[in-house]
Amino acid sequence: MNAEIEDFKTGWFGVQIGITDAEIPILIERLRRLQQTRDHFHLRSDFTGSGGVGDVEFYWEDSQSPQTLSIE
Repeated sequence: MNAEIEDFKTGWFGVQIGITDAEIPILIERLRRLQQTRDHFHLRSDFTGSGGVGDVEFYWEDSQSPQTLSIE
């Protein structure tokens, strides 16, 4: 898995995540578990190299909470 930060130079940023065929079922399973447990999980770097995305957290959120992103 790879992750990159994209600077839109507008104050907004994008996060690009590249995922392999082998990682897709693992992510799906973690999302299913998140739905059941209402807990959280991480995508985490080994923190080697010059820097970048170190951690991405997925957490359960109530559907009544204000939303800042959508799935497209």
